[in-house]
Amino acid sequence: MKTGVALRNDEDDELEALRRSISVCRLCRDAPWGGEHNKLPHEPRPVAVISRKARVLIAGQAPGLRVNNTGLPFNDASGDRLRQWLDVGREEFYDPDRFAIVPMGFCFPGYDAKGSDLPPRKECAPTWRLTVMAAMPQIELVLAIGQYAQKWHLGDRRSKSMTRTVENWRSFLGSNAGPAVLPMPHPSWRNTAWLKKHPWFEAELLPVLRKRVKELLD
Repeated sequence: MKTGVALRNDEDDELEALRRSISVCRLCRDAPWGGEHNKLPHEPRPVAVISRKARVLIAGQAPGLRVNNTGLPFNDASGDRLRQWLDVGREEFYDPDRFAIVPMGFCFPGYDAKGSDLPPRKECAPTWRLTVMAAMPQIELVLAIGQYAQKWHLGDRRSKSMTRTVENWRSFLGSNAGPAVLPMPHPSWRNTAWLKKHPWFEAELLPVLRKRVKELLD
C-alpha cells in the first residue's frame, strides 16, 4: 500500500483529482488561519485513505509523529489497540476496499508545551471534509474517534463531555439520517486509565462494534 493519501489505481478521475489536491495541500503552512505566527512549523504531509468501496470510515483526530514519518495511518501503538478493538489484522485494516481512514486533520499538528499532540489544524476540516464525505456516499458506518470527530459528525447531538457522548453510543448508532455514527475514545495509551474506569466500553460497545464491522466487511 502506498503511503500518504491512498487510493486504488482503478478509481475514477474525480476521486483521483481529490486525492492529488489533498496530497499537495499546504494551507496550514502557507496561509494559516490566525496569521503567520500560527503556521504549521514543519512540512505538511497529508495522510488519508479515501475509497469508493469501503463501507467503514475511521474518522480520527490527526496523524502523530510516527504516522507523519511513515505516511501510514495508525501505524503506531494506537493503531494496534484500534485493530484489537475492531478484531481485524493489519492486512484487512489497510485494505482500502474495507476501510476508509480520514482524520479531521490530515497532517501532524506538532506538540504542545507538555509534549502532547496539538489538536487537528483548524483549516483542514472546513476546507476538505464535506468534499471528502460527498466523494464516499457508500460509507455505512463512521467510527468517530475523539471529540473533534464527534463534534463534526454528531454536531449538537453530542454532549460536552466525550465520556457522556460515548456512553450514549446506542442512540447515535441507530438514529442517523446518513451513515451510522459510533463515537469512541481515542485508542491512545493515554486513555488506558479511562478504559479501566469505564469497563462498559469493552464489555458492551466493543462486541457490537465488532459484529457491525464484520457484517460490513463480509
